[in-house]
Amino acid sequence: MGKLIIFSAPSGSGKTTIVKKIMLMIPQLAFSVSATTRPIRGTEQNNVDYYFLSVDEFRECINKSEFAEWEEVYENRFYGTLKKEIERLWAKGKHVVFDVDVKGGMNLKKLYKEQALAIFVKAPSIDVLRERLNARNTDTEEDIENRVEKAAYEMAFSDEFDVVVVNNNLDEAVEKTYDLVSDFVM
Repeated sequence: MGKLIIFSAPSGSGKTTIVKKIMLMIPQLAFSVSATTRPIRGTEQNNVDYYFLSVDEFRECINKSEFAEWEEVYENRFYGTLKKEIERLWAKGKHVVFDVDVKGGMNLKKLYKEQALAIFVKAPSIDVLRERLNARNTDTEEDIENRVEKAAYEMAFSDEFDVVVVNNNLDEAVEKTYDLVSDFVM
């Protein structure tokens, strides 16, 4: 049976970049497609980018215990990981990679225990995080402050994870993460 590699981190920590690089380096990994009730954006495709469900469909899946983890992020805006998605990837002989929020990461770890490696990625400091978010040029100042505030909250949960990777230098963070993941899945 396959394993799970869970990545959680505040916005601006470099988590998504690290995940993409690790996915290229370890071919046995496959990315978990999440379910959501949000509308399709741009060129997104159902069953490829997300499993797009109606609120009623999502609630039905909750009632049938079909989620490994889920959360109502905003009113009637749900995100979650379907158990059948994990099983689908395991059936292909893959180890499943998750890029989830802190609560989702902790819930997956709680459910799958030693079968899962939970990695928390963080910037070296809140100031560095703020600089990275500003450098993106994608958010308003208010959005950045909200993200920084949320990051401080999320970082309080970092010791709930198996390991913390501090992304002070991207190449070093990728190398450390590669070592952790390859040791875990090999």
